[in-house]
Amino acid sequence: MWAAAARGLARAALRATVRPKNEVEHKQLCAFGEYVAEILPKYIQQVQVTCFNELELLIHPDGIIPVLTFLRDHTNAQFKSLADLTAVDVPSRQYRFEIVYNLLSLRFNSRIRVKTYTDELTPVDSAVPVHKAANWYEREVWDMYGVFFANHPDLRRILTDYGFEGHPFRKDFPLSGYVEVRYDDEVKRVVAEPVELAQEFRKFDLNSPWETFPAYRPAPEPLKIEAGAKKEDAK
Repeated sequence: MWAAAARGLARAALRATVRPKNEVEHKQLCAFGEYVAEILPKYIQQVQVTCFNELELLIHPDGIIPVLTFLRDHTNAQFKSLADLTAVDVPSRQYRFEIVYNLLSLRFNSRIRVKTYTDELTPVDSAVPVHKAANWYEREVWDMYGVFFANHPDLRRILTDYGFEGHPFRKDFPLSGYVEVRYDDEVKRVVAEPVELAQEFRKFDLNSPWETFPAYRPAPEPLKIEAGAKKEDAK
């Protein structure tokens, strides 16, 4: 009995943990997305349900405040919690940055994702007047991606150091960065210098690390070749 149960658990663990499709919930999300699109046709450009049961609203950048306010205050929505705010960089697009707002409705135990777009120069409206939690999220997006949020109460870097140049999460930002910091014993402080990559840093050795210690490994025995029997002279 216990062996059969253990085998069943093992088979369940090997299965892919994909959420099953719920047709009823899928139809409800589609209906709610169409309902919101009919109310705000000026701002909502597309409604889609991805990964079976994840509703997404693709909106114009001018509709950030109206759409978020509607989703927060409307009786049938009540998405009062901003769970996350982030960005995606796709340099091949005309508007390379995609701003993503993940909202949560505790009243209906439901989530919704709002997406908009911008480029390196065009600012987007700050969501702080609607959700106070957007303050630090927008500072992070500004620091990592360089997306400027208009009317933000305190838009400054939050993760990088003072005087840092560039935005590390952009796809065209080098992995090694432009500067490196170290502590200088002469000036008794941390100094920033241009990155200098040593040759060892660029060399990738895929051999076993123990290959560097031949003294601690027994030497291979030399192959012994035994002389074969001589052929008898042909008569």
